[in-house]
Amino acid sequence: MNIWFLTGSQGLYGEDTLRQVAEQSRRIAEQLPMPVEWKPVLTDAAAIRRVMLEANADDSCAGVIAWMHTFSPAKMWIAGLDALRKPLLHLHTQANVELPWSSIDMDFMNLNQAAHGDREFGFIQTRLGVPRKTVAGHVSDPAVAARVLTWTRAATGLAELRTLKLARFGDNMRDVAVTEGDKVEAQLRFGVSVNTYGVNDLVEAVDAASDPDVTALVKDYAEQYRVAPELLGERHESLRYAARVELGLRAFLESGGFRAFTTNFEDLGGLRQLPGLAVQRLMADGYGFGGEGDWKTSVLLRTLKAMAPGGGTSFMEDYTYDLTPGNELILGAHMLEVCPSIAAGTPSCEIHPLGIGGREDPVRLVFDAEPGAGVVVGLADMGDRFRLVANEIDLVAPPEPLPKLPVARAVWRPRPNLRTSTESWLTAGAPHHTVLSTAVGREELIDLADMLGVELLVIDADTTTERFTRELRWNQAYYRLAQGL
Repeated sequence: MNIWFLTGSQGLYGEDTLRQVAEQSRRIAEQLPMPVEWKPVLTDAAAIRRVMLEANADDSCAGVIAWMHTFSPAKMWIAGLDALRKPLLHLHTQANVELPWSSIDMDFMNLNQAAHGDREFGFIQTRLGVPRKTVAGHVSDPAVAARVLTWTRAATGLAELRTLKLARFGDNMRDVAVTEGDKVEAQLRFGVSVNTYGVNDLVEAVDAASDPDVTALVKDYAEQYRVAPELLGERHESLRYAARVELGLRAFLESGGFRAFTTNFEDLGGLRQLPGLAVQRLMADGYGFGGEGDWKTSVLLRTLKAMAPGGGTSFMEDYTYDLTPGNELILGAHMLEVCPSIAAGTPSCEIHPLGIGGREDPVRLVFDAEPGAGVVVGLADMGDRFRLVANEIDLVAPPEPLPKLPVARAVWRPRPNLRTSTESWLTAGAPHHTVLSTAVGREELIDLADMLGVELLVIDADTTTERFTRELRWNQAYYRLAQGL
């Protein structure tokens, strides 16, 4: 994915000035915190509309940055902005940092008037109701660069959503409400295609994995993880079957172009184990996943992984609390499926019984999450709209070892505190399946929600239950009005 860099001006200033505009524009583009595709300076309505249509049609273009280097009369931008369907960032900057006070003349003023031109551009964007992010300041300022990069990550996540295909192996868990959702609306709003495949279609791919490939993958496990002795000895066949599941699952997803998937312990078909190790490793490679058929969380996980590739981002579930006064904590985990991208240290590859699913003991990676600041995000279908809810958290080491808990887990302190956090989360109707990330933060989520036109509620250090409840009520009115008649 790439970002296009557009510069506005006009022919009034003459060719010499326009050459300087282009030179300075290139220098600004080169200082941005990520590579961009610089486009020639735009000076008329036809060229502006054409470049916007080209951006729409180019699947590799994730978004557009626009800067009015000089004064670009905004009426020439109307058709182009009206046609644009990609995310837009308005960069309010200028070529120089300091003013050369002693030598400023009218030639300098005519060339360096983004303060003038960007106000014209800001008006027309607001007049047309164009959604965008506005960032002001010189690109050499780290704070400016960080905000531009944050927007770029959100635009990348949106681009991923627009072409995402998700495979559901079986349906969702019986009688569970929050994992349901409108897949047609999701494709209309987000672009993601969600379809179901029989579990035994996956079983065929698993059975087709070759013995040499299984052997090679088991060797990789031994090199990457601390493998339990029994998996190298009397229970080695269980490890080989886990490898076979990974090979088959990868082959199925790759052949269909899927970058996200779900499983369900109630619908395992001919699988001998609930996929654990395979799911964890696929998540580490960037795939989205949701347990019990939860396709919405799988979509959200893949989106956040696309926004911050290589970072710590995992499928998660709030399991239980430590309600010790003054030190309340949440212990999060899942049956097996927590991504090792959030692990502190080298995971242990183990095998233990699983009391549900009615299959053989599954192989899984066991570890504690790395301490640090993070966010927990949930996506819920409210019937008339999708709602994102995010809670800023602080991951901590478990207060004591967990020798009898044979799953990967994370312990965190929610902001502002457990009581306010959980009351707000429950009031919002947010889901029990979430995405936990230490790689994506508040501003990326705000930018993504704005691009999607989706409601976002943030629970942070300043949240109170009273204010959060009022925000929910305001949002209820706003989003219903925004849908129109």
